[in-house]
Amino acid sequence: MFDANSRYAKVEEATIAVADGGGEPRTVRYKRRRFIPQGEGAVVLLEHTVRDGDRLDNITARYLGDPTQFWRVCDANGAVRPDELTEVAGRRIKISMPSP
Repeated sequence: MFDANSRYAKVEEATIAVADGGGEPRTVRYKRRRFIPQGEGAVVLLEHTVRDGDRLDNITARYLGDPTQFWRVCDANGAVRPDELTEVAGRRIKISMPSP
């Protein structure tokens, strides 16, 4: 359902039985809630100093080779919103090693 590099790829899948509009039962598959991991255990490759105009997708493309891996940087820095990491020039953000 999700790409192998997605933040949701390893999240457990669950099912629930619900009634559709006509009252017929159907099974809905969904991913359980994903909690942001604590960044303390991450292997930090380097730190990036944010400059005016930086975007997280460009930063992850440069350091991790894939702009869709921005979520790894969010996890390493405890960020819920990706934009919060690049709002202030001069901020240092951790670029961590992708987990296996």
